[in-house]
Amino acid sequence: MTGQMTVPGALTTDLYEVSMALAYLREDMTGEAVFSLFVRKLPPHRGFLVAAGLESALSYLEGLRVGASEAAAFAEALHRPVEDLEPMRGLEFTGEVRAVPEGRIVLAGEPLLEVTAPLPQAQLVETCLLNQLSHQTTIASKAARCVLAAGGRPVVDFSLRRTHGVEAGLRMARLGALVGFAGTSDVAASAAYGIPAVGTMAHSFVEAYEDEEAAFRAFARVHPGPVTFLVDTYDTEEGVRTAARVLRDLGYGPGCAVRLDSGDLGELAVRARRILDAAGLEEVRITASGGLDEYGVDRLVRSGAPIDVYAVGTRVGVSADAPYLDSAYKLVSYDGRPVMKLSAAKVTAPGAKQVFRGPGFADVVALREEEPPPGAEPLLETVMTGGRRVAAPATLAVARERFEADLARLPDEARRVVDPVPPRPVASEALSRLTAEVRSRIEERVFGGRTTAG
Repeated sequence: MTGQMTVPGALTTDLYEVSMALAYLREDMTGEAVFSLFVRKLPPHRGFLVAAGLESALSYLEGLRVGASEAAAFAEALHRPVEDLEPMRGLEFTGEVRAVPEGRIVLAGEPLLEVTAPLPQAQLVETCLLNQLSHQTTIASKAARCVLAAGGRPVVDFSLRRTHGVEAGLRMARLGALVGFAGTSDVAASAAYGIPAVGTMAHSFVEAYEDEEAAFRAFARVHPGPVTFLVDTYDTEEGVRTAARVLRDLGYGPGCAVRLDSGDLGELAVRARRILDAAGLEEVRITASGGLDEYGVDRLVRSGAPIDVYAVGTRVGVSADAPYLDSAYKLVSYDGRPVMKLSAAKVTAPGAKQVFRGPGFADVVALREEEPPPGAEPLLETVMTGGRRVAAPATLAVARERFEADLARLPDEARRVVDPVPPRPVASEALSRLTAEVRSRIEERVFGGRTTAG
């Protein structure tokens, strides 16, 4: 299908990943490493995150290979003879990945993904894995809040013209569908993922004709099915009256709509509804757009505005209020030895992990080999072994089912659009004990027994 996103290759990495991987190979440090990818803390005004980006990350890992051209590019970037990069030629990803499946709701401090692989491989993939999971989890989480704010009313994606590149637009459309959006304006995304394509008209279309009525009638002639008229090019109320007259003259009704794109959307929706109902067009819907995100949608829904469909674009496609995640990819074990970082405010926990979810999102971050607490389920699943997926990529429908199931169990205070309170996972006794032991060992070795801050 058209519009599918390109898969990053071996060159999609930061230079220091190459420097470290080369050093590991030359020093024969190829033992098994475990890296954990997680979000340190939630952005302000977020009660949860939606795990996303795994499928594209796995595609990247499956296709990763350092060939002659990649080795030459690395050598040039490092200002080294190409012969110096010979140890990296032929490098592929042969490791294991355990991850939270796309669509599941996750919290701060919980691994979204853990990589177990020879150290050079696991190091080289850091940058791209963080890129894929961080961006997509950010966007999916923002979109999910729009769905919550709409309270069951359809939400559609109009973000393509403002996203940071066309691939970001494709991802936005896909992630919107994953969390429950009803459609997208992005035709490439519609073709690639089977998402319903939606759209109306621009103000330029109306301006190109002598008046609104001529524009609406021309549009209806070319598109004889249900139509949506943009009614705020000049005077919104007059535009609604004109749209009502054209729809009634043509015998159009169910499936048709008028779109409000500016001004006081709540008040204009009330007036538009009165005009449409007075014309006998009770089944004609009202769509609202224009700078909306979950906050705007929430205010309109709470006010009782008679809006049937919400179109969100700019602010959602770039997650304007929280455009990034404080995510990290940290080494937690090497060659059987648990390791951790002690930097102030960035302390990590050692060892491969599992997250066990109990009723009410009573999450426990534990060591991988621990048994789950009574009534709890593990979140991380083995999704790749030997550098290959263990199953076919999950469909959007399956990911959406996961999201809806988790959302139904999420505490009400975490679902709030305004001032949410996120659940807080706790560490298991075994993980806490290991963390204390590793910290003590490091402090003894590095500081002669003096403790560190943080």
